[in-house]
Amino acid sequence: MNKIAAYFNHPLLKFPLLAGLATGVLCFLYFLGLYALGVPALGNIRVLDYGIHIIMIVATVWYYRKTIGHGRLHLWEGLTIGYVLNTVAALVTGWLIYLFVTQVDPGVFADYVVNSKKLLLEGKKQLVDQFGPETFNEQWSKVSTMQPSVLLPDELTKKTALAVLPVLIISLIFRKQDYGVLNP
Repeated sequence: MNKIAAYFNHPLLKFPLLAGLATGVLCFLYFLGLYALGVPALGNIRVLDYGIHIIMIVATVWYYRKTIGHGRLHLWEGLTIGYVLNTVAALVTGWLIYLFVTQVDPGVFADYVVNSKKLLLEGKKQLVDQFGPETFNEQWSKVSTMQPSVLLPDELTKKTALAVLPVLIISLIFRKQDYGVLNP
């Protein structure tokens, strides 16, 4: 057990894990803020919480570079920090939202299903024209039978897809090597 604890105590994992936990909680607080304001908390406006992810990735990569790397950072270190932080944050946010919609207010998820059906109906003509009525019927049945358990994988896939470019750009910006070894 001590070997496992020592493995996760490595700064390359410890900092993004802790920052990912904090990011997940902050994103959940954003969700609660939307809920308190009466905005559909599971709607498209919630995507803006990815700004919290980006801010925390930048802060964690900068902190790691400053304290652990002593001003230097390899590209792979930045990528690791970004993806670990993003994944942990998405998992924490997804679980907290799942617990909220199953234990506190199931009406939030019911509103989400109603809004999803409304969106699907608004785009019905385009969907049927492009893919046929079978695809529309399949999507309609998926939305109609959706359960709150879909929230966790949905959160994880959305945040992973959104993370690809920002994590790469952040890692490239903060990358700094010691090029003194190349000078004889």
